Amino acid sequence: MTTMTAKATTEKHKEMKANIGISEKNLQAVALELNKCLADLMVLYTKTRNYHWNIEGSNFMEMHKFYENQYEELAEAIDAMAERIRALGHYAEGRLSDFLKLTSLVEQEYTNDQQVQLGHLLDDHETIIRNLRRLIDELDEKYKDKGTSDFLTGLLTSHEKTAWMIRSYLK
Repeated sequence: MTTMTAKATTEKHKEMKANIGISEKNLQAVALELNKCLADLMVLYTKTRNYHWNIEGSNFMEMHKFYENQYEELAEAIDAMAERIRALGHYAEGRLSDFLKLTSLVEQEYTNDQQVQLGHLLDDHETIIRNLRRLIDELDEKYKDKGTSDFLTGLLTSHEKTAWMIRSYLK
């Protein structure tokens, strides 16, 4: 992991070694990529939760519930991602400082403007979608991890559906 010392990583790894037909080098690379995905999900979760708390307007209740459904789905995806990392014999990142180092998403200024919020969320979901598309093939072909590739395919379809829903709200 990028945030641990080499010695700590080695010591932790010895405790968790997974013998699942994928080389340790590949498992480590996959775990790092999944921790980056986990960081993106955590940032998106926090942003969605923030918008849920701070939305205003004539359709307040509709958007409040829309955001709530979104962050509840993200919470499930976060847990599944962390469990996938653990199943591969590695530790899931869990500190906010680590998430901010690993994420590819950007935190914007506070806003309670629905169109701006939705635009930010759409950008984030589409960033995640593009990253997942790249990873699905890479993890299968380069790292020989079909299971994680399949796991990410399910996550991809969920983000595609959410992006479609968000686009439906934008003018």
